[in-house]
Amino acid sequence: MTRLTIYPEHPPLKPEFDSSDVVAIADALRRIGVRFERWHAARPLSSDANDRDVLERYADDIERLMRENGYQSVDVARCRADNPQKAQMRAKFLSEHTHDEDEVRLFVEGAAMFYLRAGGKVYMTQCERDDLISVPAGTRHWFDMGPAPNFTAIRMFTTPDGWVARFTDDPIAARYPAFDSPA
Repeated sequence: MTRLTIYPEHPPLKPEFDSSDVVAIADALRRIGVRFERWHAARPLSSDANDRDVLERYADDIERLMRENGYQSVDVARCRADNPQKAQMRAKFLSEHTHDEDEVRLFVEGAAMFYLRAGGKVYMTQCERDDLISVPAGTRHWFDMGPAPNFTAIRMFTTPDGWVARFTDDPIAARYPAFDSPA
């Protein structure tokens, strides 16, 4: 289930907000400059959909968003529980970092967690199928795909370099609940 839990940045770490209401989530994230929307594929995806199929299902919305925001490239990222590199991938994304461009993800299957740090708070945002999240450039954040990852996400970029992180070396991520992949 899509969910937003907002914690203070410093202990005690008691939730100040917790909701699975998509309108409330979008409103809370909008206040820190994060775009959050629900998108639906033009046609259902089959369980064996390849990257081209995924992009075709969302083609009109992808084109609109790319035009609106100047994104230059798009791809599909996947990670499954049987990926032999899953532990290394998870560890890399669990460190707080920023980007010089927006981080845009549309989840087309599965789930994962974005942790956004802004205004003295941490916004723990569980994204699932049909969730679009756009984290503005410069926003401190980290990402957890869980110990048994299972997600497919469309990614959009403004530069040809794609995902380039600037790690903050702040250990804050270790203080917050980890994402346990839903079964």
